[in-house]
Amino acid sequence: MEAFKQMFEAKCSQTKVQDKLERKYGLKSGSVARSDNQVQAGWASMQGKRSTQEDCVFCEFLNKDGTEVGCFGVFDGHGGPAASAYVCDNLPHNILNHDSFHSDLFKAVEEGFINTDQRYLKDDKHITNDDGTTALFSMVVGQRLITAHVGDSRAVMHDGRQAVMLSRDHKPNRSDEKIRIEGSGGSVVWAGTWRVGGVLAVSRSFGNRLMKEFIIPHPEIREDILSEDAVTWVVLGSDGLWDVMSNEDAAKMARKSTSPEVAARKLATEAYLRGSEDNISVLVCRVGRE
Repeated sequence: MEAFKQMFEAKCSQTKVQDKLERKYGLKSGSVARSDNQVQAGWASMQGKRSTQEDCVFCEFLNKDGTEVGCFGVFDGHGGPAASAYVCDNLPHNILNHDSFHSDLFKAVEEGFINTDQRYLKDDKHITNDDGTTALFSMVVGQRLITAHVGDSRAVMHDGRQAVMLSRDHKPNRSDEKIRIEGSGGSVVWAGTWRVGGVLAVSRSFGNRLMKEFIIPHPEIREDILSEDAVTWVVLGSDGLWDVMSNEDAAKMARKSTSPEVAARKLATEAYLRGSEDNISVLVCRVGRE
C-alpha cells in the first residue's frame, strides 16, 4: 500500500510540473497512430529557458501509393526559427515524392536532404538568412526503420534488451568530421566548445550559407529491420534532451510509459528538471503492441 501511495504521489507531482511547464514554457504535445495501431508515435516540445523557440517537430503518417509511411522528425534551429520551420514543412514531402522512393530509398533520403537545403538557400524569403537547422528524420515503412540525420539531434532505439544509438552526433571534433572540415580549408577551434571556424558547434546542418563549404547537409543514413514479435521503442530528441540525459535513461523512461505521447512529455519534463538550458523537443515511436 505504501509503495502504491508513493507511486501515485510521484505521478501527481510530475503531472503538476507538466501543467506548470505547459503554462509557463509552452509545453505542447500530440500523437498519431497507423491505421492498424501497430505503429504509434507521440511528441512533446517546449521553449524552455531560451528566449525563443527554434525547434520544430514533424509527426505524421503520409500516404505513399497506398502505403502509410510513418514520418517522424526533430529539427533544432540555430540563428533563428526560419530554417527549422522550412525543413520541417518540406523535407518529408521531398523524400516521399522522390522518383527513387520505391527503388532506392537511401538515394531518395539523401537527395531529399540535399535538395531541401538547396531550395531553402534559394528561397526568396530566406535568401539573406544565415540561420540553420539540424535534422533528425525517421521513417517506418512496413517493418523497415530508416533513420537519417545531420547535426546533433539524436535517435536511440530500445528493442527490449538494450539501448542502441541510431545516429552519431555531427560535432566538429569528431575525428572524421574534423578531417573533412580541415581538408576543405576550414578550421575547428575551441571556443567554449569545439566549433567550426570558432562559430558553429555542429559540423553538418541545413542553411548556414556563409559556411556552406564546410557545413554540409549530407545525411548519415541507417536502416533497421523491426521485429514482428517484439515491441520496439524509438526516442528522437534535440540536444536539449541529450545534454542532460543518457541514451539508456531516455530509452528506459520511454519503455516504462503507457503511451508514446506520455513518454515524450515525461522526457521533456525530466530534461527541464535536470537543468536543460535549451529548447527541448522529443518524439517517441512505439512499434508493435505490448
